Amino acid sequence: MASSSAKRVNQHRDGLRAAGLRPLQIWVPDTRRPGFAEECRRQSALAAEADAKESDLAPLMDEILTDVDGWTA
Repeated sequence: MASSSAKRVNQHRDGLRAAGLRPLQIWVPDTRRPGFAEECRRQSALAAEADAKESDLAPLMDEILTDVDGWTA
């Protein structure tokens, strides 16, 4: 026989399925892994360097965003 907490969880999941939802498992980076913060810094530095080299990109993005409904500067 299922425990009361397992029964509640199953009822909750059944309700979500009845609402048209389905379970989904996703894999995300392990932020506790050694070297994670250093890799974030490395990738951020690369992105910042690429942005600095693309001086014409910022005005283009600003122009594009003015076409988006609700955008305010």
